[in-house]
Amino acid sequence: MALVLDEQQLLIEGSARDFARDKSPVTAFRNLRDADVSDGFDRMLWQQMVELGWSGVLIPETYDGLGLDMSAVAIIARELGRTLTASPLLSTAVMGAMLIDTLGSQAQKQQLLPSIAAGRHLSTFAHDEGSRHNPDRVELTANSSDGSYLLNGEKQFVIDGHVADTLLVSARTSGYRDDGEGLTVFVVSPDSAGVEVERLTMVDHRNLARIRLHDVRLASTDVLGEEQEIGRAYEAIHRVLDGARIVLAAEMLGGAERLFETTLEYLKVREQFGVLIGSFQALKHRMAKMFAEVEMFESVVMGALEAWQERSEDLPSLSSLAKARANDVFNDVSSEALQMHGGIGMTDDADIGFYLKRSRVTAQLLGDSVFHRDRYARLAGF
Repeated sequence: MALVLDEQQLLIEGSARDFARDKSPVTAFRNLRDADVSDGFDRMLWQQMVELGWSGVLIPETYDGLGLDMSAVAIIARELGRTLTASPLLSTAVMGAMLIDTLGSQAQKQQLLPSIAAGRHLSTFAHDEGSRHNPDRVELTANSSDGSYLLNGEKQFVIDGHVADTLLVSARTSGYRDDGEGLTVFVVSPDSAGVEVERLTMVDHRNLARIRLHDVRLASTDVLGEEQEIGRAYEAIHRVLDGARIVLAAEMLGGAERLFETTLEYLKVREQFGVLIGSFQALKHRMAKMFAEVEMFESVVMGALEAWQERSEDLPSLSSLAKARANDVFNDVSSEALQMHGGIGMTDDADIGFYLKRSRVTAQLLGDSVFHRDRYARLAGF
């Protein structure tokens, strides 16, 4: 993806920015938090996103989607990140839709993708099992029994897991805990016997859930894809995770950009000892560093998007680079913004705290900086 957006991308950016500003400002997120809405997002607002086609942005036109590329959804996520908009975009329109489109059989695609595109169906990918992101460590088992499968295990930090109509659950049908072979994805209804879904309350109010499965019996038709492909989902899982990391990084970029802008505006009006604090050289230096960090952050996200579109073999490295930089820069910019706002930034009346909390939670989601630096090094041969 070029640093300069083309005409179509500019239209998407303008539409998403207007929507976030007019329909979903930070005050809307504050209202959701204060009302403690059980869904964690506004379904009427999501329906408006559906009408714009965002729920089907990555779904092929054959299945009633827009059939656009990853850059389009990253642009949308970036603008929604500026206002902390709560929606199932990442879980359903990115992870769920991509996994179904990549692994699903023709019948499964026909059944699920048009419903997702139309906003009638929410899906999510349940993969992580520990307190930290480790996509190779899958212990949830799916044992074959009388022509069906019994699933047992637990998934952690499942995005939008408590509102999903369909859970796409990774399970081990063969091999060992850290073995890449033997992974299969199953289509699970949260209403199935033996499925327990627990909403997790996060400090930033993002929708996450814990999923427990105890002797959940599924038919062979509940395997995502053809049955002869059982145990071969490893590559598809990692490609979907890489795509989700890039989109999440784009969302975090939007948040970092908005924090920088808010802080700059504040420095231009806040006076201390009768002088605008924006005139203080030390603060100018800190703002200049923030600006440079955000600009470099944007560049690595664009590089990862270009690798995705070109199906480059460097995609895993560049997606990890983008997520690591997202974690570090969003963390640093939110901390700097809080310090430069001073005491007012610590109050609930200010929006700074919302972004700071979001930066801490998203830094752990889909891999923290330690995980991605280690992955980047291993992919480079170290």
